[in-house]
Amino acid sequence: MNFTGMKVQIISIGNELLIGDTVNTNATWMGEFMTGLGFEVTEVHTISDELNLIKSTLSYSMKHADVVLCTGGLGPTHDDITKAAIAELFGVTMKSDKKVLDYIKKLFESRNIPFSESNKIQAEVPENCEVLFNKMGTAPGMWFYENDCYLVSMPGVPYEMKYLMENAISQKLRKVFGDVGFLHSRYLKTIGIGESTLSDTIIGDLNSFFNNGVSLAYLPMPGGVTLRLNGKGSTKSEAEESVNKLADHIYEKASKYIIGEGKHLTISEAVGKILIEQNKTIAAAESCTGGMIANELTNIAGSSAYTLGGIVSYANSVKINQLGVSENDLNDHGAVSREVALQMAKGAADKLGSDIGISTTGVAGPGGGSEEKPVGTVWMGYWSKDDHFAIKALFTKDRLLNKERSMRTTLEMARRVLKGIDEMPYNLEKQYP
Repeated sequence: MNFTGMKVQIISIGNELLIGDTVNTNATWMGEFMTGLGFEVTEVHTISDELNLIKSTLSYSMKHADVVLCTGGLGPTHDDITKAAIAELFGVTMKSDKKVLDYIKKLFESRNIPFSESNKIQAEVPENCEVLFNKMGTAPGMWFYENDCYLVSMPGVPYEMKYLMENAISQKLRKVFGDVGFLHSRYLKTIGIGESTLSDTIIGDLNSFFNNGVSLAYLPMPGGVTLRLNGKGSTKSEAEESVNKLADHIYEKASKYIIGEGKHLTISEAVGKILIEQNKTIAAAESCTGGMIANELTNIAGSSAYTLGGIVSYANSVKINQLGVSENDLNDHGAVSREVALQMAKGAADKLGSDIGISTTGVAGPGGGSEEKPVGTVWMGYWSKDDHFAIKALFTKDRLLNKERSMRTTLEMARRVLKGIDEMPYNLEKQYP
């Protein structure tokens, strides 16, 4: 089977997309959906509600793709001109679709909404289209085959587009293209290691695995790298099996850096899973992160099983009175120090009764740094009955980035200890009391 992929282009129409009023989530979703069906998305266009621009973009895309997916401009107002542009492009007239018209009238009647002429226009479609009935809204989808290309026009409302893609268009594409194949993706999430180190030093050369549609992409993300493994096959199971050898090899080389699998997996989910497995609890003492760690932990449903709470000890008085940090150590070493991070972590565990205490104290910036402790200096502490240490990192000059990186690095520090991994994120050195 040839897995070169039938080519797809995506066109998103709407001034609101260009000026930032609306985020173009449709293109992202359709790209992922079509890739999963085995198609190759080659270009994405975002254009304004301008008739000649719509026509020229449609014409270009249809010359360079097997399938063109278009969203937006199908509403009842004067700026919704996609249907008119398509009709002009193909040199056809408009017709009223009785089924759509009757549906819209009944829908309005059931909601006690007056039916106007502008609503009637929504039932009009170019005469050369096959209507794709839209149960989620009033604007129908439209399917065309012209000039050796399939053009699909859909409403811009995301849930309406998704309904048509999942319930009508995907089936029609399968019927037309048949054995275009299936694509399966596995996402391996890593934290605490840079892309180049992971690729060059840890995993190494993988060219022997790249055949029969198998591929690998390194996708940098805040705090780590996502590895996207793609495999293709004539069946869904064949596509899934095609990436297993590559995944096994990567796990063999880089298992200690991999927090788990899933496109949207977070470090807090990974830590939570381990805590549940080990029947342990955690608490956080936070200064520079301002509660971000506790927020991240409690973003996960069921986190009350292992997250006991957190103390935002921004002021030194709170560090002293709530966490038991030594006033002398604060005076001698400063709030951003190994000694304070260690005491904060133990104080969180003691105060809240958790098995594990973690802490952050640092110079988030953009001001407040010194030659000894520049902006981005962060100490992160860990305490349990079996281990007690702190690590020091130097992050960036950006305040929010420093808070986010401190949060992820602290949670990754905890994950590695729980997994019995001695190496700390970014090879940071453990420093003991």
